[in-house]
Amino acid sequence: MRELLLELEKAVREQRPVCYTCLVETRGSTPQKPGAAMLIFGDGAQAGTLGGGCVEAEVKHRALRLIDADSPEIMTFQLDNDYGWDDGLICGGRMKVLVDSVKTAQDLQYYQHMSQLLESDQGCTEAIVFQPESAEGDTEPARFLIDAESNIVATRGSQEPPSRLFDGLKPIKNRPRPYVNQGIAYLTFHQTCQLVIVGCGHIGQKVAELASDVDFDIIAVDDRQEYCNAERFPTAKQLIVGSFDTALSKLSVTPDTFIIIVTRGHNHDEEALGHLAVTDARYIGMIGSKRKVKLIFEDLLRLGTPREALARVHAPLGFDIGSQTVPEIAMSIVAELIAYRNLDALPEGYQRPSLVEDIKTPHAAN
Repeated sequence: MRELLLELEKAVREQRPVCYTCLVETRGSTPQKPGAAMLIFGDGAQAGTLGGGCVEAEVKHRALRLIDADSPEIMTFQLDNDYGWDDGLICGGRMKVLVDSVKTAQDLQYYQHMSQLLESDQGCTEAIVFQPESAEGDTEPARFLIDAESNIVATRGSQEPPSRLFDGLKPIKNRPRPYVNQGIAYLTFHQTCQLVIVGCGHIGQKVAELASDVDFDIIAVDDRQEYCNAERFPTAKQLIVGSFDTALSKLSVTPDTFIIIVTRGHNHDEEALGHLAVTDARYIGMIGSKRKVKLIFEDLLRLGTPREALARVHAPLGFDIGSQTVPEIAMSIVAELIAYRNLDALPEGYQRPSLVEDIKTPHAAN
């Protein structure tokens, strides 16, 4: 979305006719989900996608006719035999699409506010109020940008929000999916979560690659420069090289931080977990067999690590999908990270009791 907004700003600056289109509501089976956006230019070119197929072509066709319009419009598409997809399959759902011609610097202001909110990476919601299907006549959709603290920071269309606007607003910190409530579509833009990968071997490298593709910001940590470098971790936002004791002390861990421990050995895993188990990280996971995990937990309990801190550690790390190869192991780990990020818990079928429950409380070391 950030790249799309930059394209939009460039088009307006160059006085190039352009429409912003966005999928605001779906029902049934559709090729894309709410929030998908596409720019359509006066020459027929496009950036982004609404899912391809005949509906996208029809949106483009109608948008070109509205490119000089003074107000946005909501289009409704019933995905029946008239809108088969490129492979000949019929989805059988319904889509509502916003089409907004953006011509002037004043039109662009709303989108610039949106771009600023996305750049701040605190999360935000766009609320789009559209006319009920039972109503008569045309009503311009009203749009409101709402920040993470539930403040309206920009409007397009009506300046006065309906009284029900905040009734259906879900806290963005809970990472809700786009939804519709009382005739208002809420499109959500989530904060990017930080993923700290402690251990830059083959598994850590593959996890970084996959996790970057699903919008985690990567921080890689290792005590070996030849493993922890930009060539092996090209998407990492930060690389920290040094002894684990020193390197982990440099970390800034917040309640939005995810951490996985995938070092090359038992001792390094234990050292890392000893530092990190007591932090405010939202998620901590450690790779290894059940036997290894129990041995590490026993050692840390003996050294004084609180039992409740270890109880929140996800270990062994990753969904049990019969993984054997490095890519399969990495996929199982990233799947677990996605589930915890998006659902704030693991799915019921994948939940498991902590191995610390099997350990009797040892005497703390003197």
